[in-house]
Amino acid sequence: MAKNIVRGYYEESYPPLPTRATKFWRKNIIKQLIMFVILNLRIMRIIVGGHS
Repeated sequence: MAKNIVRGYYEESYPPLPTRATKFWRKNIIKQLIMFVILNLRIMRIIVGGHS
């Protein structure tokens, strides 16, 4: 009988770790507020376009 061989995942299977700059921009409240407003404007454009 053949033995079942268990192999771990290769390193290429794991996602890359974020850099310090990436972590900073993800936690930056000013950028998040700006992106929130932009997202809301895009949604409103779709809603207004469908109702007119």
